[in-house]
Amino acid sequence: MILVSGSTGNIGSELVSILVSSGEPVRALVRTPPAAPVPGVEHVVGDLDDPASLAPALDGVTGAFLLPGYADMPGVYAEARRAGVQHVVQLSGASAGSGDMTNAVTRYMAATERALHESGLPWTILRPSAFMSNTLRWLPKLRAGDTLRLPFANLRTAAVDPHDVAAVAATALLDGGHEGRTYYPTGPEPLLPAEQVAVLADVLDRDLRFEAQPDDEARTEMTGQMPAEYVDAFFDFYVNGSLDESIVRPTVQDVTGTPPRTFRRWAETHATAFT
Repeated sequence: MILVSGSTGNIGSELVSILVSSGEPVRALVRTPPAAPVPGVEHVVGDLDDPASLAPALDGVTGAFLLPGYADMPGVYAEARRAGVQHVVQLSGASAGSGDMTNAVTRYMAATERALHESGLPWTILRPSAFMSNTLRWLPKLRAGDTLRLPFANLRTAAVDPHDVAAVAATALLDGGHEGRTYYPTGPEPLLPAEQVAVLADVLDRDLRFEAQPDDEARTEMTGQMPAEYVDAFFDFYVNGSLDESIVRPTVQDVTGTPPRTFRRWAETHATAFT
């Protein structure tokens, strides 16, 4: 039995689908059960912010996929160890190994990893690049018109399809030999925002235009969407250059045996989300 946290999110939903297709019993951790049963999936209520609530979800579980950054990750791992979990695949971030605890995003990723290392649980850590699904944040601007005024115009990222991150997680959970490994899933190509917009325009058959958003304007917009310390973190990554997500790595191919999906394929698969 595999427990999947974040089971309705970008990675978690893909992981649930992959595990069900493989015939593996799947338990989805949720705060509210779905209105209708999902074939092959057992939904159990629990909250990673409340480790004691996880006991029913962890009962009989051999492997778990966990999200990072919750207030009491040591408590989460203690519950997993008490339940007899044999392997944790922990989502983290590409900056977690930098050691820069002044960066709020790096800090919570690194704290999660440290707690896992200290837990005594067998582990695999995933440090993916930026997600292709982050482009769904452009939806309000796409609804407003055909001009996408976006930040960090000169930033190349080898963005990864969440499906590929889930595929690496599934392989680590189902196959042996992945304990104690840290993996860096990336996409197959480092694209600029303008290049992503061009692909999306072609897929959607829309005359989309890219405009570079000045940093001060981007900071103001982002401050309305997230805490200031996270805005500072992303400016540290993408303006100061403390994080390089342009590197293409062979992780997805090496771990799963399948090449990573392109941004075009992701856009085609999710085109209806933009319409």
